[in-house]
Amino acid sequence: MTCTPDVPAHDADASPVARRIVLTGHVQGVGFRPHVYRIAVAHGLRGWVRNRMGEVHAHVEGPQEDVGAWLRDVVDKAPPLSRPALGKVADAAPLGMTGFTIRDSDARSDASIFVPADTSVCADCLREMRDPSDRRHRYPFINCTQCGPRYTLIEGMPYDRPQTTMADFTLCAACRREYEDPMNRRFHAEPIACPDCGPSLRFARWGQPDIAGTETALQAAIAALTSGEILAVRGIGGYHLMCDAGNAATVQRLRDRKRRPDKPFAIMVAECGADGLDSARALVTLTAPAAEALRAPHRPIVLLPRRAETDLAPAVAPDCGDLGLFLPYSPLHVLLLDALCRPLVATSANLSGEPVLTTPAEVDAHLFGVADAVLHHDRPIARPADDPVLREIGGTIVPLRTGRGTAPLELALPRSVASPVLALGSQMKATMTLGFGNRAVLSPHIGDMDSPRSLEVLHAVSGSLQDLYGARASVLLCDAHPGYTTHRWARKQGLPVVQILHHHAHASALAADHPEASGDWLTFAWDGVGLGEDGTLWGGDVLWGQPGRWRRVARFRPFRLTGGVRAGREPWRSAAALCWAEGRDLPNPPDGVRIAYTAWKQSINTIETTAAGRIFDAAACIVTGITHGSFEAQGPMRLETLAGRIAGQPTRMPITKRDGIWEVDWAPLLPALTNDRRRPRERAVDVHASLAQVVPDLARILCAQFPCSQIGLTGGVFQNARLVREILDRTTGLKIPLRMHRTVPCNDAGLSFGQVVEYAAQAGRHIR
Repeated sequence: MTCTPDVPAHDADASPVARRIVLTGHVQGVGFRPHVYRIAVAHGLRGWVRNRMGEVHAHVEGPQEDVGAWLRDVVDKAPPLSRPALGKVADAAPLGMTGFTIRDSDARSDASIFVPADTSVCADCLREMRDPSDRRHRYPFINCTQCGPRYTLIEGMPYDRPQTTMADFTLCAACRREYEDPMNRRFHAEPIACPDCGPSLRFARWGQPDIAGTETALQAAIAALTSGEILAVRGIGGYHLMCDAGNAATVQRLRDRKRRPDKPFAIMVAECGADGLDSARALVTLTAPAAEALRAPHRPIVLLPRRAETDLAPAVAPDCGDLGLFLPYSPLHVLLLDALCRPLVATSANLSGEPVLTTPAEVDAHLFGVADAVLHHDRPIARPADDPVLREIGGTIVPLRTGRGTAPLELALPRSVASPVLALGSQMKATMTLGFGNRAVLSPHIGDMDSPRSLEVLHAVSGSLQDLYGARASVLLCDAHPGYTTHRWARKQGLPVVQILHHHAHASALAADHPEASGDWLTFAWDGVGLGEDGTLWGGDVLWGQPGRWRRVARFRPFRLTGGVRAGREPWRSAAALCWAEGRDLPNPPDGVRIAYTAWKQSINTIETTAAGRIFDAAACIVTGITHGSFEAQGPMRLETLAGRIAGQPTRMPITKRDGIWEVDWAPLLPALTNDRRRPRERAVDVHASLAQVVPDLARILCAQFPCSQIGLTGGVFQNARLVREILDRTTGLKIPLRMHRTVPCNDAGLSFGQVVEYAAQAGRHIR
């Protein structure tokens, strides 16, 4: 398209210069071309601007002073959602143009592609949506170039409307005028729509006629929530299950129907007050970093310390000291909360651990008997994107799960890959990372890979990620554990496969998360379990080195678990393993212990591990009495909540060298853990202090033998904010900086990125 404004007369008399400019970074899907256009018009310049597969290319000519001012303003006054980088500026011959033109996108494939992420509704659109005189009054799909869905509706690049799920919605005349006007903030807003030409809502109950029409359907949904029903609501990246978070009977009914007895539900609260956070403050304690995170454009779920007295139903987050809160990010969410004036449970509409549901057909197949009714819309979702999750740990907001708005997450690789690779992560909290050149693209959260649907979504995302970025993988990277679904899937794809050790990937992800750091690392890799190079299951180890050359230099004393993978959901097995290894009986044993003990004595169906996560499981079982968990890390979460913030006294654990590796003996923990003369809270506090003390004690020994420039913490255990705070307090005397994850999750959600980093550092060795 061509848009040529009048050019001020004084420019025609000036001796012109001309420049060709390439801008890279986040410059697509964020209103950057009209921004360039408006700045050029303001300075009276001539030329053109266009998208070229993720970059913005421009030719500008006019007086040298004005061209220089334009160049500064293009970067310094960039749209809020953009992050431009000046890739190239070169002299060019003046073309004698008479105006400034916005040209159509160029689908040339050799340029750098950027896929924009989904963004919450902006303040300008909210004002219009609440304005009775506006033609988009109460329209739940309002958006502009500074807000709305992106990744979840893009079907191909370049990002233009025909390549999105909006392609079948023909623009009305009014929307077409906005879409084609460079001075309008909806210029080339690809999801642009209005009540006359865009998506609409539909309210459905099984066995009853649907209620069509956006406003009528919306009112039916509001009435259902008000009356205490469970409603499935189609959002940007999938469906939520919603209900009144203060209705105890409804929340418990949701738990029973979803078969999710204990895992906390996320809560969506209205944006109100001077800074929009008054509703949040009524439920949680907010620090400045947490407040900023809640208000971020992608509106993540943030785990926050809950207040003692709230109006929430007890079953919202049982035995948990934190609440997962988020602000409404879609116009539809805002309309629901405006009408209800109360917090809503807004949990992913899925079966436990599976990817979020995205289509009406999936809802009909999986949510019959779970939801009482459904609020559908007819804007297709190209791919699922669950809500991202953040937590404040050690004074820093860190990601626990990538998702809508935070992914695809683009990262720089410390070392380039020679040809594209696709990393498949692990078994739990699966993500994928596409590596090409010096770039890595981390997908949103997919789910736990123990269901057919998770595998279906893994397959779909693997294809769409490569298609969007125009990079076809020549090598697949997977976890070394042959029993993992991702490992088996990789072996069936007909491509070369490289196995990456679980904890090497963890350590490499952390190292790449700190590109400013140089030299060797001493990295504590603590989590559940992951296959180590000796064939045992690691998880409480220290690695020394850098990506591509990690060496295990310390560990917790190994112990044998019964029951295989069941140990992750049955904390009593970890407790029994520690007790039996020391000749102790398990306090308050559940049914089945006698058989398990016989198997353990004879080494039948046992696995050897060093996992710190299993030590936490054992402590949780002994201290809180939890023998079986309904979700991963339930016991340690309960233990962390019980510990609160009071100070603890560590039990020092002996550190000796065995088989060339420094080993921490956990045995002295057992008398303190099993001492029932002390209150459970005191024991919970002390076990955190004891395990935290291991870090400085080991670091002082290891740093003398293995010189390093930084100490790292990686693995799911370090999601425990209480533990990390104890570690930070106890390592203040160390002169070496302590580093944690800040961009990618420390848990298995960051493994796929670490696999690419580790592979690149190994320069592609060990393909088989």
